[in-house]
Amino acid sequence: MDYDVIIIGAGMSGLAAGIRLAYFGQRVCILEKHYAFGGLNSYYRLDGRDYDVGLHAVTNFVGPGVRDTPLPKLLRQLRLSRDDFDLQPQRYSEIRFPGVSLRFTNDLNDLIADVAEKFPGEADHFRRLCTFIRDYDDTVLLPPYRSTRETLKGFLHEPMLVEMLLCPIMYYGSAEEHDMDLLQFVIIFKSLFCEGFARPRDGVRKIIKALVRKYRSCGGELRMQSSVARLDVADDRVKSVIIDGGESLIASTVLSSAGYVETMRFCADAPPIPTQDVGRVSFVETIAVLDALPQRLGHEAAIVFFNDSETFTYAMPECPVDMRSGVVCCPSNYEGHDDMPEGFLRMTWLANSDAWMEADEGTYRQYKDDYLTAFKAQARRYVPTIDDHFITSDMFTPRTIHRYTSRINGAVYGSPRKRRDGRTHLKNLFLCGTDQGYLGIIGALLSGITIANMHVLAEE
Repeated sequence: MDYDVIIIGAGMSGLAAGIRLAYFGQRVCILEKHYAFGGLNSYYRLDGRDYDVGLHAVTNFVGPGVRDTPLPKLLRQLRLSRDDFDLQPQRYSEIRFPGVSLRFTNDLNDLIADVAEKFPGEADHFRRLCTFIRDYDDTVLLPPYRSTRETLKGFLHEPMLVEMLLCPIMYYGSAEEHDMDLLQFVIIFKSLFCEGFARPRDGVRKIIKALVRKYRSCGGELRMQSSVARLDVADDRVKSVIIDGGESLIASTVLSSAGYVETMRFCADAPPIPTQDVGRVSFVETIAVLDALPQRLGHEAAIVFFNDSETFTYAMPECPVDMRSGVVCCPSNYEGHDDMPEGFLRMTWLANSDAWMEADEGTYRQYKDDYLTAFKAQARRYVPTIDDHFITSDMFTPRTIHRYTSRINGAVYGSPRKRRDGRTHLKNLFLCGTDQGYLGIIGALLSGITIANMHVLAEE
């Protein structure tokens, strides 16, 4: 069967692109290699419980009445309502470094006030930085690279404040080690601090089900457990998409959310891939189930970004897990979540993907046991009585990420070099999602919409 557009991957960006295209009458087919939707932001069921994968919070949250920001824009583009996502705002989150913590809410003024209290000499400097970020044009598709670290040093004189700002922003969106592109920093700063965090009461499944329902209602086709084997290429174009089993599908345009390097591996004529284009940043996350909500055990923050020294290191560690920094997430610490039957506490650390990918089965299991013990030790900082309330846990690793997303190295944020216009070396093959450059759930949805608008609908 022939299509107007084939989309590789039923993650957030693929589903959003599919909705947008199908709504305007395009014959669209989404190919997903697994049985579950969502890609990097999905969910699974284990022993009668639903576990979210990826989602800590939906960023870019704004309340009703605000229009000119990413969330309301994408809802309009996808013809969805706020009720479809059922987002409940956070109470507050924190950045914790030795001897100092910064608290922030969905009101940037709270962070500005806390910076002024904890770093009084930086109050005016931080306000100027916030104004610079607010006015920065983050819609430019192909800007020159600018170092975030060097830019921040031009505004702020206190080194630890620079590190504290980098910690949450890099954890939530940097594919680059040690530093990051200023444009990426600005986009994520706005999404975390100028807008804010929220979460659906039912987790990411609420969002996924709304997207799949909308896509199907627009007439889009979904083919699950349909893995792409290769792309047949001639005359600088994709001529057909070959799926496992040998079936050949034809489309005028192909959008891929699989990642740049991963997509190039489908193409026999792909240009050489520089080593620096291969992502290395991956994570280990432990999810603990408790018999009480964390806020009832004394921990009320939605998310805590922690670092155990004044300097923040963001890179693949030499050991399997770098426990010097991380993210603590409590899904119930949001408005409207107080009556949930069980509590969840999630902790995320930077991981050495080579160690996890290359370990034999016995070593792999030992790593998981060791880091569950380490998780409990660190979790006691936030919930001292966690051992008394611990029911069970699960853990995902770079190997898990690779298995379910095919991301090389289990690299959550893909390639350090983003292709914001979505273009590849082929005239009708475009990227959406992580390697296009918009990250997080809202960013991924916007990425799919943007690429669909730019490379398909604009040509109609």
